[in-house]
Amino acid sequence: MVPENGAWLAPGMIILVDGIYEEEENIKGSSLGGNSGIGGAIGGRFVGVSICGPPCERRETSFGMNVRESRGEVNSSGGLGWVDFLGLGSERAQGSRMRQIQARCLEYMRDGFESPCRLKIAIMSEVNLDDMKTVDALRKLFNLYNDLPLAERPMVFILIGNFVQKTTINGSGKAGSIEYKEYFDSLAGVLSDFPYLLQHSTFIFVPGDSDPWSSAFAAGAASPVPRPAIPGLFTSRVKRVFAMANSELDRPQSSGPIGEAIWTSNPSRLTLFGPIHDIAIFRDDISGRLRRSAVNIKQDVDNTGAATEEDLNPQDQMISAAPEDRTENPRTGVNTLPAPSAVLTARKLVKTILDQGTLSPFPLSLRPVLWDYVSSLQLYPLPTGLILADAEAEPFCMTYEGCHVMNPGKLTSEGELSCMRWIEYDVLKNRGKVREESY
Repeated sequence: MVPENGAWLAPGMIILVDGIYEEEENIKGSSLGGNSGIGGAIGGRFVGVSICGPPCERRETSFGMNVRESRGEVNSSGGLGWVDFLGLGSERAQGSRMRQIQARCLEYMRDGFESPCRLKIAIMSEVNLDDMKTVDALRKLFNLYNDLPLAERPMVFILIGNFVQKTTINGSGKAGSIEYKEYFDSLAGVLSDFPYLLQHSTFIFVPGDSDPWSSAFAAGAASPVPRPAIPGLFTSRVKRVFAMANSELDRPQSSGPIGEAIWTSNPSRLTLFGPIHDIAIFRDDISGRLRRSAVNIKQDVDNTGAATEEDLNPQDQMISAAPEDRTENPRTGVNTLPAPSAVLTARKLVKTILDQGTLSPFPLSLRPVLWDYVSSLQLYPLPTGLILADAEAEPFCMTYEGCHVMNPGKLTSEGELSCMRWIEYDVLKNRGKVREESY
């Protein structure tokens, strides 16, 4: 059974109700349930005992993968193994070959040779470029990674919006296209101080609700998803900085791909080694929308008391925070868990979204959807990782049914004046870690 507060139930969701059907005591008429005519409704009532979402299916089960841990072999038979969901090849067609390439890259690293295979991703969300605190935090973060050896630097930096605190280009007169472009010009000035990062890392920019062009008509409200990338009208200076950094790079003495800036949609997908590593990225304050629209079910408490934690099936519960999922404070070097309420909210959010199998389990009145691109919102089969950037929830990293879900939260917190938080994700281990640093 699912705990009482184990998941949100909101309009638009698929649910499973287990209960008992009771017939009416006084039946009028000769037909079943006292209704006459063709297609009459059956009388009585259905008393629900338990309500929950559909069960979540692991990625290996969806693809029909047989994992032999003793030999390190992965075979795919049946299921959806032949389906190419992302246009990179199916699991049965490309999976074994890509795993061999991945193992070959890791052998170079274990033997001490220089390998272009770097396995870290730095994830930061709510990067408000109109706030000088955020600009200072970005400079500190880039300087932190710039001092590391090339093998220890992230191969990808993911910067997720909103890139402004208030909506722009919405006719209010507070901020327009010129001001918005100046914010990215200031980001280009920060990036130009770290050409070595630009030459060897990929920067991915994911827009939010306050970024154009959706903010032009939604004014920060729920705009249709998926949303296109930020127009190149505002990002030309950032692209020019990357071009200048790569022009100074000596390619014969350098290994690996050159750095670039990618302006992608929201949501988007990041894949490594074909279908092996699939990471979904989505920016939305989904926890607040769930709290506002969730249905509260009144529970009847009997004289025996509520069920204890030992009465619940441990296989149906979310796993507790693992040691690698804990938050590390670099100033004290002590691993501490977030507040219990924050952990419960994170588990509730993760279970609700993954059980529903979609990033937008809401009616169209709450979250409009562009149906021509609705496949980008699906979470079936489960990705190996999900970056669910929610500024209204605390940062967390946890795994549910083999899918590692991460929320970087806000880059700069409002309470602490000089503290920034982001997530460092290890692709090979499929584990993220919330990092905290003062600036």
